[in-house]
Amino acid sequence: MHKIHVPVENAYDILISRGILKHTGEQIQKLISPETCVIITDDNVDPLYSDIVTASLETSGFTVKKFMFPHGESSKSAETLLKIYSFLCAEEITRSDCLIALGGGVVGDITGFAAATFLRGMPYIQIPTSLLAQVDSSVGGKTAIDLPEGKNLVGAFKQPRLVLCDPDTLQTLPDRFLTDGMGEVIKYGMIADYGLFETLCGYDLEQIKQHFDEIIPICVSIKRDVVAEDELDTGKRMILNFGHTIGHAIEAYYHYETYTHGCAVAAGMCIMTKYFGTPEEYQKLKFCVERYHLPSEVSAPLPDLLALCGHDKKRTGSELRYIICSPPGSAEIRTDSLSAFRKHFERI
Repeated sequence: MHKIHVPVENAYDILISRGILKHTGEQIQKLISPETCVIITDDNVDPLYSDIVTASLETSGFTVKKFMFPHGESSKSAETLLKIYSFLCAEEITRSDCLIALGGGVVGDITGFAAATFLRGMPYIQIPTSLLAQVDSSVGGKTAIDLPEGKNLVGAFKQPRLVLCDPDTLQTLPDRFLTDGMGEVIKYGMIADYGLFETLCGYDLEQIKQHFDEIIPICVSIKRDVVAEDELDTGKRMILNFGHTIGHAIEAYYHYETYTHGCAVAAGMCIMTKYFGTPEEYQKLKFCVERYHLPSEVSAPLPDLLALCGHDKKRTGSELRYIICSPPGSAEIRTDSLSAFRKHFERI
């Protein structure tokens, strides 16, 4: 088992181990003693893992309730959040009880936000079941829902009490979801670990499946170090947004229907490197993302994407903060006016 400690104000551990889902109850029991645990999940994950987690919780003496919603980014909405609140009220959930996010990034984000806001805050546990959630979104305490005007525009910082990461859950994922997660894995190599990036360039999607036990802890440790230094995203933590400024614009342009988050981030990283890196750096990143069936470009007009960047939550007043990775393995935070940012893309 890998145990990674996150030394933030409300510190917690990330436990990475195959088969750990069967021990959910005993792991939670070591930390807190709620009467009721509420599993929040989606209709993709529910038939795969809810029964395993429920059985473990009940064996440990917990009462278990479950709320399920339709899978997909469109469910990360105010409408779904209000339904969660109503369910918690109907079940008479108290601040001493516990929410459990069982699923991918959407489930983790909306469950965390519900935990941050229901009754002004209650404990929650992250059990990420997708590659993207295991390496990225389940760690760090960012929670949110989307608005029609943009992604993650309403949210809160709420650290989980525990993260239970079971790589066995990746065996049930279709390749397209592994591809989606690889967008974030490549990001970690680009921002902080050139050796990881080189390793990723040497594999393809089928080969990388044999190396998740090593790769997941590397990515989580990178994020742990960044979050520990900048929990509230006012400085260094911004490097985790490499590829996201344009990536979020891509998602919004296509109404969150055409490109998943990891795919949009991959294209965003390539576009940023094309305009801010060297031709050699761009070609190598393009080669890497395409090995994992990720897009290196999209058909959306670049001016339209740049206009959408103005709605990004990393904007401060009339300025936009964005990340470049040149050379790969290092990250730089830059700040420009929106007009100056757009002018960078007139050079090619």
